[in-house]
Amino acid sequence: MSEEKFINIKLKIWRQNNKESKGKVVDYKLERVSTDMSFLEMLDVLNEKLIKEKDPLGPVAFDHDCREGICGMCSLVINGIPHGPEAETTTCQLHMRKFKDGDTIVVEPFRARAFPVLKDLVIDRSAFDKIIEAGGFISVNTGNAQDANALPVPRRDAELSMDAAACIGCGACVASCKNASAMLFVSAKVSQFALLPHGKIEAVERVSSMVSKMDELGFGNCTNEAECEATCPKGIKITNIARMNREFFKAILIG
Repeated sequence: MSEEKFINIKLKIWRQNNKESKGKVVDYKLERVSTDMSFLEMLDVLNEKLIKEKDPLGPVAFDHDCREGICGMCSLVINGIPHGPEAETTTCQLHMRKFKDGDTIVVEPFRARAFPVLKDLVIDRSAFDKIIEAGGFISVNTGNAQDANALPVPRRDAELSMDAAACIGCGACVASCKNASAMLFVSAKVSQFALLPHGKIEAVERVSSMVSKMDELGFGNCTNEAECEATCPKGIKITNIARMNREFFKAILIG
């Protein structure tokens, strides 16, 4: 168990009133921040201070939901890194012990044409929902659930499918890519079905529709620089992109 310490920090936070307005970076200071706090708890403390002091900009708007690293809502760029400096960690699970007394911390929203800023640090990630709606599901009637082991799945395929399904759709892959590519996200969603017998029935339609929707929404292309894998809080591998490309080329050949 860590010994509780307190640090003083300086914050540079992106403030933007709405989607149409011009944003700016605003400086704040926080004293005696417990190193046991999560990053979001630190922002809660800042907001309590801003409300108490009747700050003209009001509290900082930021997304959050489960605060357990599951929902992916806590999407912030911290010191230039989506979700901050700790590997495979969401912002809500990042603790202030990762920072030092006197540090300056820059906090920005994810930036991509397909993820417009709604207010301060809140972005619109409904583009991901539209990609899922395009084909990230199984719609055929597969009947009642079969008994366990009635449909054998190789263990390696099952594990790779589960690894891909761990994607929480937070968008860190898009935010870290210089092209704002969504290929890690889309490939994870394609792979989780492509590796299982249940997903092969609609495989051609699925990959064609999801890739087409991704392009239509303005996400960029992948140039194999792997920033997406480096910043993914769930450790999704870029080998999924290679699998999606194979599925896509297969769909083109089949027509």
